[in-house]
Amino acid sequence: MIRRRRENAPELGQAAEARARRHLERQGLRCRMQNFRARGGEIDLVMDHGEETVFVEVRQRSDARFGSALESVTPAKRARLVRAAHQYLQRYGDCACRFDVVAIDAAGHIEWVANAFDADG
Repeated sequence: MIRRRRENAPELGQAAEARARRHLERQGLRCRMQNFRARGGEIDLVMDHGEETVFVEVRQRSDARFGSALESVTPAKRARLVRAAHQYLQRYGDCACRFDVVAIDAAGHIEWVANAFDADG
């Protein structure tokens, strides 16, 4: 089965990231960077939460037939995020960090999972 990417997927992704960012900022996080690109991966949002750097993956699903937004953060995706985070830390300095996921479902509900996984997978 071939899944076709929607024509407006980049705009939908940017809108989801903006929503997630506003949601996290209301919870007291501060955005340091958006769309950090590194070899082999990208981090949607890099936020500060107290003394901790938070690497945030934003996932949105318009249809649950292929699983929830949260379930779409596969082991392979987590590995790419960890690699990108290592490159971020090498470039900007090592610090305490964690990986969060913000999932937005078809109805627009936001689920924020703090410390969703660790660097070991």
